[in-house]
Amino acid sequence: MKTKFFILSSVALASSLFANDLAKQALDFGIIPLPSDEKALNKMINEAAPDAKEYPSTKARYELGKRLYFDPRLSKSGIISCNTCHNLGLGGTDGVPASTGHKWTPNPHHINAPTVYNSVFNSVQFWDGRAAHLSAQAAGPMTAAPEMAATPELVVERLKSIPAYVNEFKTAFNSEVTFDLVNAAIGIFERTLVTPSRFDKFLLGDKKTLNDTEKQGLKTFLDKGCASCHNGVNLGGTLQPFEVAAKYQFANVGDFKGDANGMVKTPTLRNVELTTPYFHNGAIWSLKEAVQTMGSVQLGIEINDKEANEIVTFLKSLTGDMPKVEYPMFPASTDKTSRPELDY
Repeated sequence: MKTKFFILSSVALASSLFANDLAKQALDFGIIPLPSDEKALNKMINEAAPDAKEYPSTKARYELGKRLYFDPRLSKSGIISCNTCHNLGLGGTDGVPASTGHKWTPNPHHINAPTVYNSVFNSVQFWDGRAAHLSAQAAGPMTAAPEMAATPELVVERLKSIPAYVNEFKTAFNSEVTFDLVNAAIGIFERTLVTPSRFDKFLLGDKKTLNDTEKQGLKTFLDKGCASCHNGVNLGGTLQPFEVAAKYQFANVGDFKGDANGMVKTPTLRNVELTTPYFHNGAIWSLKEAVQTMGSVQLGIEINDKEANEIVTFLKSLTGDMPKVEYPMFPASTDKTSRPELDY
């Protein structure tokens, strides 16, 4: 009996030491957990948002930003909202390879919509990193002809025609409606879309939150070098060179080539099981295939089926707790509100 107890104790000790070493290894790679303490988490969010000092988060600004995020009247047609392509019920994406916009126009560059969840922790926004923060990003889709196809003037004019919105801007910002404040409010709402996961708890010391299979997947993830790009609090979100070791097999799907230096924003791996399809052009639907493709394209190695399955099992532990977001009701349009322009 003593021998059996000793063996079980030894196994438990070895498992605990393995978990401790694994967590330390992940932290040494620069992977950063989301804090479990709400105050610490809010501090991290504010530090990650470059415009947080100019536009601090308040309840009124959050509620206004949420309403604007879902309101399709910010589009020329009156039927497309931010949530259309960044659907909070679909992992913050739209679940298709390339988004469809105004007049049923497919994205001309065949760009896949990145998730909006945890996007505050990206060091840059858009696949080519052309926006520094969420407020700057919000303006892009609203005014892009193949997306929401509005203009700053149209957005402001429509909102000013609705007294309830005029009052909300007055309350939230002590200002009249401006396009910059529309973007700021949406960005403030998006700051809150963070999803702490079991993996964060593991890194913070609770070694039981990952099972043995998930821990093995993390070990394989680290051993293969995946964390060389997928690190930080978002396990991604920074500009990195693409096609480092080999050509991407679907490079001819769309014409996106990255920024001027060929750099591409590394997508976050948080909630990655929810954000199919994968890559900047949404050409790969299988998470396992995406893992193996990254091995060859970025690392110059072969990740076999067993290793890929292990990594996928770990990646699913990054699916977090989604914030509760109640779909808002919108104030009524008035006789002064411009009519939708569908351009059929």
